[in-house]
Amino acid sequence: MSSAQGEHDAWRASRRAAVAGGPGNLALVETRWLPVGVDAGAALERARGEAGDGVVVTSVRRTDLRTGGPEHGLRFWDTDAPAMRHFSYIDTFPFDPRWVVEAVFTPVAADRRVPFEHIRDSGGSRELVVPGDIRVTLDGVDYTLSAFDDDGTLLLVFGDPTNGDSTYGAGRFLFVDRGAEDGSTVVLDFNRAFVPPCGFSAQYNCPLPPRQNRIHLPVLAGERLPVFDGGYAVH
Repeated sequence: MSSAQGEHDAWRASRRAAVAGGPGNLALVETRWLPVGVDAGAALERARGEAGDGVVVTSVRRTDLRTGGPEHGLRFWDTDAPAMRHFSYIDTFPFDPRWVVEAVFTPVAADRRVPFEHIRDSGGSRELVVPGDIRVTLDGVDYTLSAFDDDGTLLLVFGDPTNGDSTYGAGRFLFVDRGAEDGSTVVLDFNRAFVPPCGFSAQYNCPLPPRQNRIHLPVLAGERLPVFDGGYAVH
């Protein structure tokens, strides 16, 4: 076994542990947004006191699309969630070194924001900080991709013709190690493209690929779809 294949197998195992652990993506059973004016801290403590065995309650925050102000909510994670019980594995393309490609990351002004439509916002978009451009050539086509800042790591949300066929319909995610200098080389390992959290629970509101992040050729690498037994499906 090659070292690259071994590293890929280890990544797959870590992904399974992450989504099936607690609280992992599969355990999220409810996202409850609080009315304006409700004390979020008090609501969190009350919900934790009322939660049943195996249920963890955490807080979440986002920007209200209508007012632009903060919106607070609660997330409920259940170790006995139906998705947890029925989860089997994540179907994944075989490792292919041809999908490990070099790109150039060029930082831009720190306050640049790019609108990303989100899957549960009924066509609304949220502006996310995109700290640089990723330029890459794939199959002779030049792309300038937008990856947003996800707690200090670049997260690329991309789409390709496999979406809705052999891969998750709303696109896939890919973490990118950010270069330290202008014009620095970064590596896009599409073998580590992964199904977004909304593929494991309907309680997430995932960003969708913007136009510039839609790749024209099928990306036959990375995760395809989560597989459940007993006819279970995420809705």
